[in-house]
Amino acid sequence: MTRLFHWLARLPLPLMQRLGAGLGWVVWWLSPSYRRHFKANVQAAGMAWRDARPAVSAIGMMVAELPWVWMRPHSATLNDVMQWDGAEHFEAAMLAGQGVIILSPHLGSWEIGAQAIAEKFGPRFGPMVALFRPARKAWLEPLVANARTRPYLDSAPTSLAGVRTLIRTLRKGGYTAILPDQVPPLGQGVWAPFFGREVYTMTLLGKLAQQTGAQVILTWCERLAPGQGFCMHMRPFDAPELRDASVSPELAAAAVNRGVEAMVRHAPGQYLWGYPRDKQPRSEA
Repeated sequence: MTRLFHWLARLPLPLMQRLGAGLGWVVWWLSPSYRRHFKANVQAAGMAWRDARPAVSAIGMMVAELPWVWMRPHSATLNDVMQWDGAEHFEAAMLAGQGVIILSPHLGSWEIGAQAIAEKFGPRFGPMVALFRPARKAWLEPLVANARTRPYLDSAPTSLAGVRTLIRTLRKGGYTAILPDQVPPLGQGVWAPFFGREVYTMTLLGKLAQQTGAQVILTWCERLAPGQGFCMHMRPFDAPELRDASVSPELAAAAVNRGVEAMVRHAPGQYLWGYPRDKQPRSEA
């Protein structure tokens, strides 16, 4: 599998994206459960189908990009494919010594987003530290490890020790990235509104922001037309619930979900609508 990914990584990225767009529709027609989750989530969010429909091909494009994102040489930079919108907000927070929490949901090309941020800001501000859960499939481990060990990307385990590492990093003025719209394990979240439904939402991001005073930056990596590259969007998110440690986890989680909603409304055609966001949390016992 590693050899296959290395071979696919040599193919032109625009070609892989076009193939991925077709793959997205193949999965759509072959999986009734996927269609059901997708349509239910779009309807619950009050989105028009014409606005969300491009996300069917977008998720296929994201999958097709993975060989290139994960396996390209560490010396290959993203300068030629990445545009930046709002990077000054990140830089201002870092120069102020606040530390930064990058709030980046399943929107656009989130896999390449982390690498791009580390590559652009790492030489000036040091490595980005993020929680990393090993791949559940053994064959995926070497592929994911190559992607997670790129220059200026440091990982911490998804454990109490890893969370402490993030707190120390932020208090020292460093930065991390959090994927806030996945269902956390039981006991690591609270129920909070998201597009009109109560969903189990992580409390980690809110706690990190409240305990460290780090600036939260809404961030998503827009996938432009095939061959046009990507654009990283960054905006400060100054929700008062994330500044006050006396605010309940439920209110902080609701604020995080509002931030995600704002980004999704901006680009509904690039969101992972097929993810069952309203599913019950699993137990890690």
